[in-house]
Amino acid sequence: MNAAARKPKTAATGPAPAGKVAARQAPRVPAAKAAKPAGTRARAELPEADAVPLPVETVIDAERPAYWDEACADLMKRDRILRKMIPTYGPAHLVSRGDPFITLARAIVGQQISVKAAQAVWDRLAALCPRLTPAQFLKAGVADLAGCGLSKRKAEYITDLAQHFKSGSVHVDEWASMDDEAVIAELIQIRGIGRWTAEMFLMFNLMRPNVLPLDDVGLINAISANYFSGEPVTRSEAREVAANWEPWRTVATWYMWRSLDPLPVTY
Repeated sequence: MNAAARKPKTAATGPAPAGKVAARQAPRVPAAKAAKPAGTRARAELPEADAVPLPVETVIDAERPAYWDEACADLMKRDRILRKMIPTYGPAHLVSRGDPFITLARAIVGQQISVKAAQAVWDRLAALCPRLTPAQFLKAGVADLAGCGLSKRKAEYITDLAQHFKSGSVHVDEWASMDDEAVIAELIQIRGIGRWTAEMFLMFNLMRPNVLPLDDVGLINAISANYFSGEPVTRSEAREVAANWEPWRTVATWYMWRSLDPLPVTY
């Protein structure tokens, strides 16, 4: 079939999108679920896009993003897939950990390793640096961080991240008022952080409502499974489907992930 001529199996018609999160998290893209073209995970230009989220911690009294209910209602009017999908997951919703440094450090730890291995490394890091502050990570140094199970490169990435935070060379207090692309441009100057990690930060820390992480394998697989009967999709096709989700692409993406793995993701 000519890819340019393909249409999602349930193209939108007319103007036709949630409490506490689970205490564990499976990989976002289980190998047995959703058709995936060979070699999809091998993205040389953005290896951190293969990051695996660390296990979810229970978030007590987690607040719903202010826009969540409006976004869900709007998406359910616009999109027949989301109209059926969103009620399935009840009150579950996007949850933010809140601390920018920890969010980014956890994202680096989880890159390209299993959930179990990532959690084991994070637990050792937390034992070494119990306050989980940039100053503690810098004091520990690359060798001790690597001794927790990080590769030398990841240990260097985290110390570089800590240095950026400690020196004030990143404008942490201004991120909330900066637009998405400005935040991404600043974050990708830090070693070990590419666009995918920056987009995860926008979604899970700043809770921006309209992020579309096209480098995320889980999102592409979910669009394939839900809109193209499992056929591989291009980034252009995924972007076309997601055009109907604006200005709530973060919310739609979160539900796409849930369609592959019902356990919520956090960073």
